[in-house]
Amino acid sequence: MSHNLLKGKKGIIFGALDSQSIAWKTAESVHAQGGEIVLTNAPVALRMGTINELGEKVNAPVIPADATSLSDLEQLVDQTMEHFGGKIDFVLHSIGMSVNVRKGKHYTALNHDWMQKGWDVSAVSFHKLMQTLYAKDAMNEWGSIVALTYIAAQRTFPNYNDMADNKAYLESIARSFGYYMGKDKSVRVNTISQSPTLTTAGQGVKGLDGFLTYAEKTSPLGNATASECADYTVTMFSDFTRKVTMQNLFHDGGFSNTGVSQEVIDALQ
Repeated sequence: MSHNLLKGKKGIIFGALDSQSIAWKTAESVHAQGGEIVLTNAPVALRMGTINELGEKVNAPVIPADATSLSDLEQLVDQTMEHFGGKIDFVLHSIGMSVNVRKGKHYTALNHDWMQKGWDVSAVSFHKLMQTLYAKDAMNEWGSIVALTYIAAQRTFPNYNDMADNKAYLESIARSFGYYMGKDKSVRVNTISQSPTLTTAGQGVKGLDGFLTYAEKTSPLGNATASECADYTVTMFSDFTRKVTMQNLFHDGGFSNTGVSQEVIDALQ
């Protein structure tokens, strides 16, 4: 159901790969709520995914950009502002990658070159993105920037590997840059800590099925789906959350505040 929460608002969505992606679902939800979008992803991801299909569906141009490259980000922001004829109102950073996870490296024996690459893609890219938006004064007042994260930034989930470190750094950047975005630009910056979600990227995490089952049995409301996360992100882009900033917002059915559920206890007996 559309309430036109984003009517007249324009923004960029990073990271849509295929129809399982949270970014993909967010683009659909933004479009349904009246928002206009530019879609972007790394050139290699564009070749792997089906983002052009999404672009046609939501009437959005697709602009390739490597989020670890300042020059790519500068061109992306310039082209986006040219496309919209002015500043933008919202940005979704839905980017995460760990070569160590892909290659099956144990956390106690990481390849540190791969670790640095994952850190750059998953976390530092968020700083580079906001640094570009800040320098170009590209955001309208009361705009909203959101990045997706996971509770492994605060608690240990062994198979999440070095992605947990990346997400912890990502959340710190949201707080640190969020201060300056708020003080100087009246723009809010938040992270959404989503339930484990069966996306193409998530499937690379060993034992994801176990994550999903455990979280489902623990969360009083059950796991949040990718579509539900998309709708929550839309509320964070809307004017109804204008004074929420520098927060890590758990969207996980109550998992983050549940010590243990009766279902988990019963399963262990």
